[in-house]
Amino acid sequence: MCGIVGFTGKRQAAPILLEGLAKLEYRGYDSAGIAVRDGDSETEVVKAKGKLKILREMTNEGEAVKGTCGIGHTRWATHGEPSVTNAHPHASDDENVVGVHNGIIENYQELKEKLTKNGYTFKSQTDTEVGVKLVDYYYKKYNGGPIDALARAMTRIRGSYAMELMFKDDPGVIYAIRKDSPMIIGVTDGETFLASDVPAILKYTRSVYYVGDLEIAKLTKGDVKFYNIDREEIEKPLTEIKWNAEAAEKAGYEHFMLKEIHEQPKAVRDTLYSALKDGKIDLSAVGLSDDEIKGVSQVYIVACGSAYHVGCAVQYVMEELTSLQVRVELASEFRYRKMKLRENSLVVIISQSGETADSLAALKMAKASGIKTLGIVNVVGSSIAREADSVFYTLAGPEISVATTKAYSAQLIAGYLLAVQFAKVRGEIDDERYSSLIADLEAIPQKIEKILEDKERIQWFAAKFASVKDAFFIGRGIDYAVGLEGSLKMKEISYIHSEAYAAGELKHGPISLIEQGTLVISVVTQQALYEKTVSNMVEVKSRGAYLMGLTCYGNYAMEDLADFTVYIPSTDHLFLASLAVIPLQLMGYYVSVAKGLDVDKPRNLAKSVTVE
Repeated sequence: MCGIVGFTGKRQAAPILLEGLAKLEYRGYDSAGIAVRDGDSETEVVKAKGKLKILREMTNEGEAVKGTCGIGHTRWATHGEPSVTNAHPHASDDENVVGVHNGIIENYQELKEKLTKNGYTFKSQTDTEVGVKLVDYYYKKYNGGPIDALARAMTRIRGSYAMELMFKDDPGVIYAIRKDSPMIIGVTDGETFLASDVPAILKYTRSVYYVGDLEIAKLTKGDVKFYNIDREEIEKPLTEIKWNAEAAEKAGYEHFMLKEIHEQPKAVRDTLYSALKDGKIDLSAVGLSDDEIKGVSQVYIVACGSAYHVGCAVQYVMEELTSLQVRVELASEFRYRKMKLRENSLVVIISQSGETADSLAALKMAKASGIKTLGIVNVVGSSIAREADSVFYTLAGPEISVATTKAYSAQLIAGYLLAVQFAKVRGEIDDERYSSLIADLEAIPQKIEKILEDKERIQWFAAKFASVKDAFFIGRGIDYAVGLEGSLKMKEISYIHSEAYAAGELKHGPISLIEQGTLVISVVTQQALYEKTVSNMVEVKSRGAYLMGLTCYGNYAMEDLADFTVYIPSTDHLFLASLAVIPLQLMGYYVSVAKGLDVDKPRNLAKSVTVE
């Protein structure tokens, strides 16, 4: 959840660190700090509570802090309240070791007691300070150098960490260790960069290393050496990032979220044609053979947040097209379930970042049970991509806004492609149906563009209802899955209490919440369920609800019931989630704008949840 950056090279480090931290603001934070060293001089540490601009002002945009080697951090509080004292970087008592950390050290209390008995004192409430001082303890006790001290510390620490440290005895060098938290290292001529995520270093280099679990990295100017926990030097491949720097900029849009909403046709098109060749789906790049598809007896889709909502929609599609049973599970629950997974199952893990802690743990649990795993991820070389048996990469490009839009849409397309190909390979649809479904998939990007052309009506409606306290989304089948995502978009960036209900469940309790003026958004795209959902709309209308109806062109009778109607183009009913979600994304965005909120960085949230 926190963001870390590092730099060693020929230029002044502080401005580069601050710029990198700015690119990681979307991860969520409550304080920030940097530590910079100039040759053999003492390390200068500057920390601030609140927005990064405070740290920028304190350091005159970094110009006031001199040195060509440094580390930086944006903190999202876990242990200890947001404060300057708890902000990173942290140092050992004599400032021999200075470090920053993303993750959670679960046994920090036990380690803190050990260190206290050995004479260490603690200024903060953080687990990070414990980790830094543990490294210092082993460095001094065994006198084996930084690699040895880090390896010893890694054997004692339980939990997750992406940690980078500087040692007084080793100027110009940054050391890093990793377990279950994201970390990439970029290199270019005479300079080396470290960050939690690609956007922080994309301006400088696209040549990166992905640090593996329980690995140690030694960063010098323009070079990196890697070691395993046994202190043995290891070789790692250099990867080229395909994104360009401009892809991570706003490009004239007021917010990243609006830019990314408009990038959805491209994200969908690129993801679609990564697996669609000459009118046929080809999953060879994913790593799924026809024989493996035929051998699957059960599918589990495991994810968190919006990715879970993707799974809910894909479940309907796959179960209608195939005879497979599909279960959609929250990763945070699935990993602790004491159930036996069916033999010959496939566990599909969906995660934009590929670093989501609960999803990664669920994947590892499935693999430990001997079950085949497939990751649907957006970040090449991420932890889930490396751990999964097969990987379907979505080509959404960098997504900066905390509220996902284009990654969600790209994940939906990946799920559709899997469902259609499973049906074809298993002989459960004929060639005519197969071709028809593919034609409808190919038309989705253009239809999304058509919806975006009419966004001003949604903007007007959102401004009108920006002051509501409660909003409810209802729908049946795939429309219910869409409602879940629409409700999440509303609550996470506009702070309006919002809930999504399967429309048939209204009479089992939720209808008691409806009163005069309550906003109810009804998603009604599934023609087979149209009349059933309309009857539920009548129920809430009669109790005073203000109704927004979301349906397909042609269902103009909706205007006789709903107070405000939004239309989307028609497509195969299985794929309507890709179109119906667009107005709901815009609704959430424009409500947040109307309330004057920080759309891209909503309070208390982070883009990538890398801690449990």
